[in-house]
Amino acid sequence: MQRLAMLFLLTLVAISVSAKPNDAYLKMFAMPPAEDPCYDYDKARLCIPDFVNAAYEAPVVASSTCGAQQPQRYCEYQDHQTRATTATTATATGSSGSGSSELQCHSCEANNFPPRALTDLNNSNNVTCWRSAPIVPGGSGSGGGGDNVTLTLSLGKKYELTYVSLQFCPRAPRPDSLVIYKSSDFGQSWQPFQYYSSQCRRLFGRPSRTTVTKHNEQEPRCSDAHRHPGHDGNGGLASRIAFSTLDGRPSARDLDSSPVLQDWVTATDIRIVFHRLQQPDPQALLAIEAPADLRTGKYSVQLGGNTIESHSHSAAAAGLHYAVSDFTVGGRCKCNGHASKCSPDANGQLSCECRHNTAGRDCERCKPFHFDRPWGRATARDANECKSEYTETNI
Repeated sequence: MQRLAMLFLLTLVAISVSAKPNDAYLKMFAMPPAEDPCYDYDKARLCIPDFVNAAYEAPVVASSTCGAQQPQRYCEYQDHQTRATTATTATATGSSGSGSSELQCHSCEANNFPPRALTDLNNSNNVTCWRSAPIVPGGSGSGGGGDNVTLTLSLGKKYELTYVSLQFCPRAPRPDSLVIYKSSDFGQSWQPFQYYSSQCRRLFGRPSRTTVTKHNEQEPRCSDAHRHPGHDGNGGLASRIAFSTLDGRPSARDLDSSPVLQDWVTATDIRIVFHRLQQPDPQALLAIEAPADLRTGKYSVQLGGNTIESHSHSAAAAGLHYAVSDFTVGGRCKCNGHASKCSPDANGQLSCECRHNTAGRDCERCKPFHFDRPWGRATARDANECKSEYTETNI
């Protein structure tokens, strides 16, 4: 009896081991194959990485930072609540209450306003700012070389850029003139991307309005539009500057067919050079007793006209500075249409995950032994897949 029971159990085990579910049963639980953005089944097609803020957490080098060497004074516009209090006090005392563009000063120390604040997470409820050292208009400056202060952003790889944006700190003085530069060779050489100024021709030798044609699509323009969007309590200047790399350029709609514009939007680094601030009325600055007011941190001056000539070198003027809360660069990792992702390579460098039998950090060449057709940038019409004479496999 025991022998029969054992034989029965062995038979059941053998049946369970040999039994296999059929293909139809397995397909019920099979995951669908992951779609490859670079191939339509077995046919190569144009693919591009996601649009990103290429500046996010990227390193920024500032030529000047408030309080980096020693405590310094910086001045900013009073907020609406402070202005209302000032106006009420002025009315009660019988003094002038015209404080619509007044400045209030504070002190800064090391790491209060570091450059890393430019590319951190932008939170409107907790605004972080970089501030330059105080500016002495037309002079040697305080660690910043007069009015000229630079911010240099390293992207770490070639990107094709759509825009460059600067968000200025609330209540901070606004720049009147600045230049956006780009480098396509990791900072070895620089070319101007865009000029901004209220006096384009006088400062940069360019008109404030320029029509771009197909003959000058790589020419930077100068704009004074940042002075006209409306009043925000800061002398009428904009709280943000946003430069669109392709705006008004005729070949923008067909970028794949325009090597000129492809080169124009390509950058590895961005540099901002602030040339000139909007300045307060020099007569008001001369009336300030700086040492006494510095101790209280509560003096104010009236904002006056904006002229290109140097203003007062008084101590109060040194509290004026450049201040930016957000430095954003929108674009895509440059992969020439041959990759849908960028990721760190074995050396830790950001590189394209190349498809179409291409290779290089930007998929800028064919893989070895795949030279049966010349390398080309992928387009919507032709993926320009690199071919081998001996194989047609999709690698």
